[in-house]
Amino acid sequence: MPKLGMEPIRRAALVKATIDAIGRAGTLDVTVGEIARAAGMSSALAHHYFGAKEALFLAAMRQVLTDYGVEVRARLGAAGKDPRARLAAIVAAGFAPQNFRREVVGAWLTFYVLAQSVPEARRLLALYQRRLAANLTHALRPLAGARAPSVAARLGAMIDGVYLREALGAGPPDGAAAEAAVLAHLGCEIGEGR
Repeated sequence: MPKLGMEPIRRAALVKATIDAIGRAGTLDVTVGEIARAAGMSSALAHHYFGAKEALFLAAMRQVLTDYGVEVRARLGAAGKDPRARLAAIVAAGFAPQNFRREVVGAWLTFYVLAQSVPEARRLLALYQRRLAANLTHALRPLAGARAPSVAARLGAMIDGVYLREALGAGPPDGAAAEAAVLAHLGCEIGEGR
């Protein structure tokens, strides 16, 4: 007889193991069996909870996006209404330790690859990109006026680029250096760094 209440715990363990496995491997070429073993359960149980491997990857992507969203909302709440503080909060959330660790950075890269061929992954990625652009644009309006959408697009591209470089690098990600680089670019964009 199954233990009541174990499903959410097992699902969470499988999702975490998926993020870690994809991040370590740097590819989607990990098996459900490898993921299940890392989570301390059988591949049959993983298939029971998620069905196909793609569903497990999508659940991991949703978790990464959820964790990122929680961090953004918390930092925006602490930033108040000051536009510069809100921009700094959005950037800092992307490079916070839980969002900018080696496994998560690697998972982001593979999720971008998955989005090229899986419509649901493409949809999730598009939601993230729209939300990031909207948050940045809203905070930039008082500082950049009509240029806010184009500045937001460049900042979003820079954040993606930092993740890409970090995914291809060695060693632990340096969130503080990444955040400082993006904020320095932001300063140039809004006339504070000239």
